[in-house]
Amino acid sequence: MSSGVNGQRVTVIGAGFAGLAAALRLARAGAAVTVLDALDAPGGKAALGFTDFSSGPTVVTMPQVFRTLCRRTGMTLPELTPARPTTTYHALSGRTFAPEALDVAGSVDSTLAQLSSVEGQRYEELLFRARQLYLDAAPTFLFGPPPGPAQLARYSLTRGFRAAPLTPLRNLVKSGPFLTPFWLRFATYLGANPYRAPAVLHNIAWVELGGGVWHLPGGLLAFAGALRGQAQQLGVQFEFGTRVEHLIVQRPRVRAAHTNRGVFVADAWVSAVDREWTLRWLGRKGRGTPRGVSGFALQLRLHGDMGQAHHIFWPADYAQEWRDVSAGRLPSDPTLYLHLDGSRAFLLVNAPPDPAVSRETPGYAEFLLGQLRKRFPLPVRDWLALSPAEYARTAAQGALYGRAPHGLLGSLRPGWTLPHLSNLRQVGGTVYPGGGVPLSMLSGWNGAGQLLGLPYDDLGGMDRVADLI
Repeated sequence: MSSGVNGQRVTVIGAGFAGLAAALRLARAGAAVTVLDALDAPGGKAALGFTDFSSGPTVVTMPQVFRTLCRRTGMTLPELTPARPTTTYHALSGRTFAPEALDVAGSVDSTLAQLSSVEGQRYEELLFRARQLYLDAAPTFLFGPPPGPAQLARYSLTRGFRAAPLTPLRNLVKSGPFLTPFWLRFATYLGANPYRAPAVLHNIAWVELGGGVWHLPGGLLAFAGALRGQAQQLGVQFEFGTRVEHLIVQRPRVRAAHTNRGVFVADAWVSAVDREWTLRWLGRKGRGTPRGVSGFALQLRLHGDMGQAHHIFWPADYAQEWRDVSAGRLPSDPTLYLHLDGSRAFLLVNAPPDPAVSRETPGYAEFLLGQLRKRFPLPVRDWLALSPAEYARTAAQGALYGRAPHGLLGSLRPGWTLPHLSNLRQVGGTVYPGGGVPLSMLSGWNGAGQLLGLPYDDLGGMDRVADLI
């Protein structure tokens, strides 16, 4: 398609953050946009569980992406406030660690004051190693179009050597028993088993420890609702409760989608769901690559206001947790991630990407509540469990970020096109540039832009990179 799209019918499949961003860019260009989603509300994973409760934290990273998207679409973004500290980490010994983001605090002094001199030296080394990896990767792998062979070769020759391509992450970040798990866990933000992740994923640590974590009033569910409202003002039609069953193709074009609510016809398409589902609807097979990690979560309603904070509670053996996940088992002693937001809380643990483990949901939920009571008692008045089977409503096998980013090439994500289909773009967290809300919105905004023939828009991402150089 070219940028002259007035009157063209475009259907977006999926009302998660990638789909919402795509719908907004299409509508602003003059397309007649319809969004299909199997759920009853926008937000993707954020819309699971309690209808008035984000199924995840109320915080974001890369705030410049949110701010720029709102400016591009005429929205007003609620004020973002930094989380201070970013997170408080709790060891079984009772020791805690509460790092501040460098950009927020202005220095690492308050963070280093909590560490021994040896630990502090290693912290600074790894923090600035993460910064360099982020600066190296950003133009090619975050804030630019999906790279082709020439771009990948240029990165490899000019910057890739600094990513220690033959070194696993677990070796790069060795820092002693207290800090090693701290550095490893950032790889889980892309769905990786940190013991199998490549060293380049260490750049993710800079996103949080450099740029900060920011509170979003109302959480991601409220933001999804605001994006939907803005899209509706632009004429976008939403069809919730609509489950795609297969796509009808007359090469080189997708013509229609068969759904549980009938047939939808369009001139062009954006699929903002798991790429494996898109391939299945097209009658194609994926590569069968291993899926990334899933989650087992509890949404908690509390008696009273507990403020806003993040906590990580380490298990006795972090490596054993990942051996359990790799073996397809719910961890017997998991890391507990706890997010507090007033009278609500969200508890998340790593889980294998296998909906079958969800048959253990009632007992495992009670087990997690017991673990939480031992480490951080809360006045829980009501709760709801979200197992991998629940997450499988929004992602193949319940994998939160698509395929596992393991090995030398594992962190490379597919681009936005599919072979032999000219009017379909694939966007979202399972393709370039990767998972997480800001990257998913970049994918949706620019995948739709590519469909229209519009220039790439980094949504302010490279401005932030330029500030660091």
